[in-house]
Amino acid sequence: MSACTFTDRGVRSGLRQKRALGEFILRMVKSYTRREAVLSYVFVDDETLLDMNRQYLQHDTYTDIITFDLSVASSPVLIGDIYISIDRVRENAESMGIRLSDERLRVILHGALHLSGFGDKTAKQQAEMRQLEEKWMKKFLSRSAH
Repeated sequence: MSACTFTDRGVRSGLRQKRALGEFILRMVKSYTRREAVLSYVFVDDETLLDMNRQYLQHDTYTDIITFDLSVASSPVLIGDIYISIDRVRENAESMGIRLSDERLRVILHGALHLSGFGDKTAKQQAEMRQLEEKWMKKFLSRSAH
């Protein structure tokens, strides 16, 4: 009963290979959590995510992603809503001199890794998160290159 959806809300994410990426993410999450998952990715603009950051997290800053774990702890199904600012992803890609598609994939995987139990509050957690993002990006890109 797993599902992974991608929706553009008032923006154009330019995301391709949605079915393959969704299936890949579900396998990745299951490898860590041993749970089926229902994940919803929603691409929005900076202002929408800023409003959500203020409302739900009491943070008055722009961000590229907000992840909500909507699961019930005892449930065999992981449920998550992941909101991504395509404006912020585009700006981050430009400032880092990388392709938009690579930064968009990194952020998408970042949300799924959060739902899989990985944090990024400390420097050690951030380093581990970055390693995992890189590992899974390489796996996805190498399998989709065939």
